[in-house]
Amino acid sequence: MTAHRIAPEVMTFYASTIDEATRLSSSADGRLEMVRTQELLRRHLPPVPARVLDVGGGPGTHAHWLVEDGYHVHLVDPVPRHIEQARRIKGCTAELGDARELTAARESYDVVLLLGPLYHLLERDQRDQALAEAYRVLRPGGLLAAAGINRYASLFEHAAFAHLHKERMQGSIGDILRTQLHDGKRGFTASYFHTGEQLLDEVKDAGFDAQVFGIEGPAWAMLKATEQHTGGSVIDTPLFESALIAARMAEPYPELLAASSHLLAVGRRPS
Repeated sequence: MTAHRIAPEVMTFYASTIDEATRLSSSADGRLEMVRTQELLRRHLPPVPARVLDVGGGPGTHAHWLVEDGYHVHLVDPVPRHIEQARRIKGCTAELGDARELTAARESYDVVLLLGPLYHLLERDQRDQALAEAYRVLRPGGLLAAAGINRYASLFEHAAFAHLHKERMQGSIGDILRTQLHDGKRGFTASYFHTGEQLLDEVKDAGFDAQVFGIEGPAWAMLKATEQHTGGSVIDTPLFESALIAARMAEPYPELLAASSHLLAVGRRPS
């Protein structure tokens, strides 16, 4: 999204509240999200060298490993800080831009990643616009990967943090569960929370043949709780490995989608 169109609370959150460059490496659940996103994408990506448009790609966390794998990556993001960081990645180009108004030409990319924009487009018509733009710039047969935050993620997270005994927190999480929206006034920024079925419907309605995966699986909150209450990292431990294996084992069971923190829709533009 262009800087003047992005919600101010979203811009503030990514420009000065959180360092997105370290989010997927500084905690066990972040590392789990990274590893699982990589393995799900690598399972479906076309052979190198293919052209990847990383829309809402932040500071280039995924662009970095995609370039190392041999892909040609162009990143689009609304946050100037992220563009400055992404441009430091050798082999990655980057521009300020809007997921709903891409500058890319029609059918010019082999892959489009939407690993963040659908979080922060609160209205269905805005998400539809971003998905329509992804469809427009993908070649026939091209790959879309679009992420959503799970509707129940905040419930699991704040149970792990041991916050739910507080009535105010119960009210806040209850509002998210009921409305699927977070207003961004506290904690995380303004966001929409998908169910797996909703994310799949939105991607299919945009014209893609698609399926949805749970990224972190059912044990991610256990990792968060352990680190929160012990003060130590569990990234390089059997506990992390067990959580990773649980995420893989959960894939064939659609009812377990609701246990992941994030969802990933993987789709193809029909040939």
